[in-house]
Amino acid sequence: MKIAMFTNTYLPHVGGVARSVQTLEEACRARGHEVRVIAPEFPGAEPSPHVLRVPAIQNFNGSDFCVRLPMPSLVRDFMEEFKPDLIHSHHPFLLGDAALREGWKMKVPVVFTHHTLYERYTHYVPLDSEAIKRMAIQLATDYCNLCSTVIAPSESIAALLFDRGVTAPIRTIPTGIDNGAFEHGVGSSFRKRARIRREAVVIGHVGRLAAEKNLKLLTEAVIPCLHERPDALFLLVGDGDAREGMLSRFAEEGLDDRVHAPGKLMGSDLSDAYAAMDCFAFASQTETQGIVLAEAMAAGNPVVALDGPGVREIVRDGENGYLLRADAGADLFCEALLRMISQPSKRRNLAASARLSAKTYDTTRCTEQMIACYSDLVTAQRRQEEADSTPWDRLIAGIEIEWELLAAKVSAVTAAVIETPATEARLD
Repeated sequence: MKIAMFTNTYLPHVGGVARSVQTLEEACRARGHEVRVIAPEFPGAEPSPHVLRVPAIQNFNGSDFCVRLPMPSLVRDFMEEFKPDLIHSHHPFLLGDAALREGWKMKVPVVFTHHTLYERYTHYVPLDSEAIKRMAIQLATDYCNLCSTVIAPSESIAALLFDRGVTAPIRTIPTGIDNGAFEHGVGSSFRKRARIRREAVVIGHVGRLAAEKNLKLLTEAVIPCLHERPDALFLLVGDGDAREGMLSRFAEEGLDDRVHAPGKLMGSDLSDAYAAMDCFAFASQTETQGIVLAEAMAAGNPVVALDGPGVREIVRDGENGYLLRADAGADLFCEALLRMISQPSKRRNLAASARLSAKTYDTTRCTEQMIACYSDLVTAQRRQEEADSTPWDRLIAGIEIEWELLAAKVSAVTAAVIETPATEARLD
């Protein structure tokens, strides 16, 4: 198959969606499929014949996100040359709109993965408000219903989409991880490079360091833990706007020498970092699927986390970690961390179960499910094809999708004022 993937975030951007796209495209390509990625320009991005970089505004509203500039002819020419059998969109706006336009004009299926709870990221938009959050929910819901199939990364997100009124077929397919790579990380090597004592107890965290990740609570939970255990150290892997604030807070407590923050890591460096940890701490409640949780578990790290979408599917309290109430405060989080690191035998049992849990998210298994989904859609599309699309057909399809996209945006604006079934639906 020839697969085109449209995404607003892509390497070298650090984040779950960028890594999900990379994992999926590499796995598909390894199985003999042709894959092209359409993504915004990003600082430090290396040229690739497989990637079309679209001009974009960098660091939108002070964030590390890019906003692509409208260049329809650039995308159109690229797609006409590639002639994909299927389009996979990873966002419901910006390049997501472009994905739908191309899919409708070329009469190929469009798959959309609902990676993100968009209403929890509206603080990146000027004039953030409850009305803007409702707009984000309605926009994503209407976008889903313009696609051939919607991929939910977890069962809790699939249930939420159904409650919000998504009528397009929904399949639950997690993002895969390379279990082998994380299972074989060399923790001793990382500790040596980072000058971390062999006998130190390492509490770890990996991810994009941004406000929506609930990092303030995580920081306030780790601080008393480090005070209580002089042999403990916090390994903070990742980068983002919240990084300096976190490090400053540790410094205020006189703990700057007990925190190791190497920034973003990739490849074997990341696998080694996971392997250097004794447990993993995670406080985010904006996940659709906690990819880093699966990675940490594959490396043998039991997890302490707050209950939330994408988290409850993998963290089982008392089995592979400790799953706290969603509203648990820093004190309860700290207590769970201390319980984890103070009971080595219990921690080893939790670690063994964590490794088994991670196998559910192995790339091979998840990619097979995704390719089966692709294949079903392409086969169905070919059965109903009657003839090659003419320029007139493409013009009509273009007018139709522009009308549908406009209607979706009007619906989103309306939702800013009046509650809709989509905005009334709530996560458990």
